[in-house]
Parts: sequence; structure tokens; C-alpha cells
Amino acid sequence: MKYRTSRLLAGPFLRSLWRPRVTGAEHIPAAGGAILASNHLSIVDSVFLPFMLERPLTFAAKSEYFTSKRPSQQLIAAYLRATRQLSVDRAGARAAQDMLDAALALLRAGDLFGIYPEGTRSPDGRLYRGRTGVGWLALQSGLPVIPVAMIGTDQVLPPGHTIPRFHQVQVRIGEPLTFEALRDAGPTARARRAVTDEVMTAIQSLSGQEYVPMYASVRKAQLKGEAAAPGG
Repeated sequence: MKYRTSRLLAGPFLRSLWRPRVTGAEHIPAAGGAILASNHLSIVDSVFLPFMLERPLTFAAKSEYFTSKRPSQQLIAAYLRATRQLSVDRAGARAAQDMLDAALALLRAGDLFGIYPEGTRSPDGRLYRGRTGVGWLALQSGLPVIPVAMIGTDQVLPPGHTIPRFHQVQVRIGEPLTFEALRDAGPTARARRAVTDEVMTAIQSLSGQEYVPMYASVRKAQLKGEAAAPGG
């Protein structure tokens, strides 16, 4: 009920201000579980993508999104809670696996689950190397991975900004990817990496982003170090 209400209340607001447009919605199954793997440009990715789909979609969002005291992010937090997004504490040693276990349970119950394989927002708009959690989910669940490209959300709310801007948002949804051959080998590290790399290639073909063969978190650490260095 809260999910439908949130869509009814937020729908006219989001449509009139940002004119979101979705292509490839026909690739989302009408029923049953599936994994939606998206690039990650802004916190509002987790607002626009669930809003643009007919079926409920659950994302794993870091717990800070739900507890921020900033007025603009409090509105986003309210929307995330209303649309059943999954709050994840990333501080614990088992945080990543706990999130994957919760996601697997949702998928086996027939729900849609969204994941950002990059693990964090892109620091510069480029597409970074995927972490293998998406590969683990695909191999453990046996369900398809549907690649998604978010376009323009970094112009709506860039990292580090608190006041949204007006810019059209596009959501491009690709054809489902299945991994029967790799699934026979089980969720080995090599199989997880192969699945993840194929997913990232599909996302890049939809988004047109430049690909960077390193983790986004590593690049963020580099940028932080450069800013802290003398003369940086």
C-alpha cells in the first residue's frame, strides 16, 4: 500500500520536473524474480529506477541514505523507505554477504532486486569495474540479469550536492542475460568474475560511458589522497 501511495504522490512531481523516459521496459518480466544491474551516478538512481517500473523493485541502499539530516536527503530517505528499499550497514565485516543473502531471499520469493555492481557512485561519470556480488547472485539464484543504464541523474543531483537540478532523466533497459554454461561450474571466483564482466559490458553498451578497469572505491581513495596532498 505504501509503495502504491508513494508512486501516486511522487509521480506527477517527478514527471513534471525531470521528464523521465524509459526504453526497453518490455525486458522486465511480468512475474518472477530477476536481477536489475545498473550503473550508479547519483543517489537519485534509487528513486527514478523503481518509479519507472510497473513492478516493485528493491535496491540495497547504504544506511546513511536513510538517516541523513539534510532536508533534501530526508525526502529521498522517505521515498526509499516507502518503496521498500533495503537499508544496508556497510561498516560490518559481513555487511556485503548479509546484503547478498537478503537479496537472494527476495529473488527466490519472486521479487525484482536491483544492484549497482560498481559498489558505489561513480566519482566522475565514468563506468568502473564491477564487483562480483552480481555474479554471485546470478549463479546462486539461476535468474537472469537485466542490464540498466541511468542517464542524466548525475546532472539532477551530483555527488556532494544537496539541491536537485532540473535535467531530463533517461532509463535504458537491456535484454536479459543468462549464464547457464557458467552456472554448471558453480559460483566459483572465476565464474563470478566472468558473469560480472559480461554484465558491465552490457551496461556500457547501453550507457555509452567510458570504462575504467579499476574499482570506483579505489579511484575515490586516489582523489581523496590527491586533494589532501600539499598543493592538491
